[in-house]
Amino acid sequence: MRADTPQEPEAVLIVFARAPVPGRAKTRLAAAIGAEAAAQLHARLVERALATAMAARAGAVELHCAPDAKHPFFARLAARYGVTLHAQGRGDLGARMHRSLARALRGARAAVLFGCDCPVLSARDLRRAVRDLLAGADAVFAPAADGGYALVGLRRRAPALFSDIPWGSARVMSTTRKRLRALGWSWRELREVWDVDRPQDYARLRRSRLLGRSP
Repeated sequence: MRADTPQEPEAVLIVFARAPVPGRAKTRLAAAIGAEAAAQLHARLVERALATAMAARAGAVELHCAPDAKHPFFARLAARYGVTLHAQGRGDLGARMHRSLARALRGARAAVLFGCDCPVLSARDLRRAVRDLLAGADAVFAPAADGGYALVGLRRRAPALFSDIPWGSARVMSTTRKRLRALGWSWRELREVWDVDRPQDYARLRRSRLLGRSP
């Protein structure tokens, strides 16, 4: 008798994270609060993002790690949350995101990727992103207040959405919208969110007490 094969998930939630290494994580904040404190904050943001993905119950959860998946921090998270670890691999941000999404889409109808800089993203946001994709949207984004985006979800591969994008600038989302129109894709946008990059963002985070709340 042949054993039943595991059923492929309808959706995959990808948490994109960098190891919390002092001097390498949250470098723009480190000048204000110190490299060690910035790395500790980053670790808390990563764990919140992972907990949010688990709380959404919207698909299989994967943690995609940089520079690789070997850091003990990632091993602890994998053991605590029961998620699979994957290395992001080489390349710029666009190349790494496209690779992760394409890999997930080989075994799922939809893939949603988000980073750890935006603790305001909620489990409800993730569920809506998956729901919009499964309902027929080609893509879903959560625009960020700085002109980028905090979340991207796809139903099929799209290299054009990730190549020659001015990453880190205020033109990321506007450039991406132009690419979507050129592809003739339909897309949905979630509410605008803010991320934690600069000292003023850190002050806002402390006022919000988001890291002390459930996802």
